[in-house]
Amino acid sequence: MTPMANVTLDAKGLNCPLPILKAKKALKDVAVGGTLEILATDPGSVADFDGFCRTTGNELAESSQDGDVYRFVIKRLK
Repeated sequence: MTPMANVTLDAKGLNCPLPILKAKKALKDVAVGGTLEILATDPGSVADFDGFCRTTGNELAESSQDGDVYRFVIKRLK
């Protein structure tokens, strides 16, 4: 069973850079050690969230795809 994220962001239907911008804003409401789940439909979001986590120092804990929906779970480390 997949663990539940602390906060979920529905970014489906949004194109780059909106999913990243909304995730950056939503991450501010997540406690350090908590997680943010993002649901997106932009295929470019796979590379975007990988790079976002590398540059922000957070962990991309999960990345999966179900049909045309991409799911990411970011663990806030800072």
